[in-house]
Amino acid sequence: MNTGDTAWVLVSAALVLLMTPGLAFFYGGMTRAKGVLNMMMMSFGAMAVVGVIWILFGYSAAFGTDVGGGLLGNPLQKFGLQGVLATGAGAPLLGSIPEIAFVGFQAVFAIIAVALITGAIADRAKFGAWLLFAAIWVSVVYLPVAHWVFSFTKDAAGKPTGGWIGQGLGVIDFAGGTAVHINAGAAALALALILGKRKGFGKDPSHRPHNLPFVMLGAGLLWFGWFGFNAGSALGANAVAGYVWINTLAAPCAAILGWLLVERLRDGHATSLGAASGAVAGLVAITPACSALTPVWAMVLGLLAGAVCALAVGLKYRLGIDDSLDVVGVHLVGGIVGTLFIGLAANPTSPAAGQGLFYGGGLELLGRQTIGAFAVFGYSFVLAFTIGWIINKTMGFRISKDHEAAGIDVSLHAESAYDFGGRSSGSFHPLTERLPAATATRTEPATEAKVNA
Repeated sequence: MNTGDTAWVLVSAALVLLMTPGLAFFYGGMTRAKGVLNMMMMSFGAMAVVGVIWILFGYSAAFGTDVGGGLLGNPLQKFGLQGVLATGAGAPLLGSIPEIAFVGFQAVFAIIAVALITGAIADRAKFGAWLLFAAIWVSVVYLPVAHWVFSFTKDAAGKPTGGWIGQGLGVIDFAGGTAVHINAGAAALALALILGKRKGFGKDPSHRPHNLPFVMLGAGLLWFGWFGFNAGSALGANAVAGYVWINTLAAPCAAILGWLLVERLRDGHATSLGAASGAVAGLVAITPACSALTPVWAMVLGLLAGAVCALAVGLKYRLGIDDSLDVVGVHLVGGIVGTLFIGLAANPTSPAAGQGLFYGGGLELLGRQTIGAFAVFGYSFVLAFTIGWIINKTMGFRISKDHEAAGIDVSLHAESAYDFGGRSSGSFHPLTERLPAATATRTEPATEAKVNA
């Protein structure tokens, strides 16, 4: 065991955990004033549900001994983390770190992957239905895909027994472009189709972000945590972590410029929302490629991802798909761009040692990257759509029109983030007082007009 490597992985895990509250601010600021608490609650709900599942059987299903052709680990092998809890000289190691540190590091990846989906269903999803979906999706979609992409093991004879995408097919995905971003983006698209459009989608100006400083704060926290997300995936305090760290700086810097350039040419102005979204788009794209590209190519990828994602976000209005907070346009599209770009610009001297088309590698690596990306997309979309459809037909997934008009915070959580109509913000105790929906509806437009102004 190397204490320096262990310390870096533990710190990285804490950084990645911070990304989910950062995402809550990022998404919360992009919603309406009367939906910000619900948006944040869905992220914190994902932390709760996934954390419990991960400890019980999630880690074992993702990283246990393979039980069938690289498709899934044995969910009972390390149930309750049995077998990885020893300390001292008997602690099981994964490389130079204790396996229990790796358990924590991968747990926060699962949490953020689930939380990302919530941006597609802002202002209209039942909280209980979301928690149920999160529990099922992480169990039957995320855990198998994490095994496909991240599990690298061998049997006693040295035969590879890990996941079919990462170890079997040889797809390069250093930190989760497929397992996290394409996976979550595909699920977000499925839920956006099932829940349908918000009332006034594309027409009502009240759907604009209500708190852009929240958005900027959230983007900053995400970027800060992303250094743990990417550089921490080196699983050591070493030169690979430094290489990845630099690329995690380079790509989003260029992506901001790419996004703002599109805004300037298309709309005539560059926005703070665009800068924040561009940074996230660059971070998404570099996630799978951070160990495969030189910093110059990382900037090229960032510039491309910023521009492409900015254009993709605008398509939701043409297609009539209410991807509320642009999960599809940023995470799905950005994840695909980053994963495929490896097939073009992977440098043989990089830590990943891939050989892209631009370095004489032909189309072989690009083909493998394409298969991996779209296999994850197809699997996640079909399963997410099926799970969401069943929940919608049984317990219902979408709140009522009256609750949507009154505001999802008050309707579902009996809370308000701000002072509406002279009332103090905070909770409304269901046993002692009630907030009439008419009051919230009547006072909201004037309040929101001030916020937007």
